[in-house]
This record gives sequence, structure tokens and C-alpha cells, in this order.
Amino acid sequence: MSKITDPIADFLTRIRNAQKAKHRVVDIPASNIKKEMTKILKDKGYILNYKFEEEVNYQGNIKIALKYHPETKTPAIKSIKRVSKPGLRQYCDSENIPRVLNGLGIAILSTSKGVMTDKEAQAQGVGGEVLCYVY
Repeated sequence: MSKITDPIADFLTRIRNAQKAKHRVVDIPASNIKKEMTKILKDKGYILNYKFEEEVNYQGNIKIALKYHPETKTPAIKSIKRVSKPGLRQYCDSENIPRVLNGLGIAILSTSKGVMTDKEAQAQGVGGEVLCYVY
């Protein structure tokens, strides 16, 4: 297996591809930052549920149950986009935290106080690396 240079982009792409293929569940290799991002997606209602499996390979696995609209079957996540890339990191201070879709979407930030949404970072007065936009 090849080494993934950007695990977070891989995480987002797996979710995006699984939704395009109308899968119910998607498996993603785990890491602490991905676990935190998964918890945020669940808290904000973008995914149905998740489960961390520790026994699968040495780093564990995240099983994510994707969320779709009951009638139209459209995915809950319209767009999930990587912002800060390994080649070009994107940082913001507490005053310049980006608004996603005028506050309708969320930006996930990696701050000194952990991984959190744009609104939580604003409330705590911390900036950090902008990982992705979700709406």
C-alpha cells in the first residue's frame, strides 16, 4: 500500500466518493485528527453516526454512517472541500476566521485548543489552520 501524503484530503475524498456512489457506510483509516473531525460532522448533523474500531490494523478504523434526505435521497453534505493543503497551508487568526456560505456551512479548524468549528474558535478567541469547509 502506498503512503498517503495528505490523510485529511483522503478522509474528505472517501466521504465525497461514498456519497456519490450512494453508500450507507464508509471505512476510513483512523487518526486522532480524523476522529475529531468525525465527531464535529456528527455534532453538526452532517453524518448519521460513526464508530471507531481499534482492532483493525495498527491505527484503527472509522466507520461512518452517511446521512441522506429521507424522500429525495440527497446527501446531507452538499460540499466538503479541503482548504489547507500540505503544499500551501492556510492559517487564520481569531479575527479573520472564514464564514462558510454566510454562516450556513462550517469551517473545521485545527487550533492550539484542539480541532473545532469556526464558531467555537471565534467564541474561544483562537485562530489556527483551516482544514476544510463543509456545507
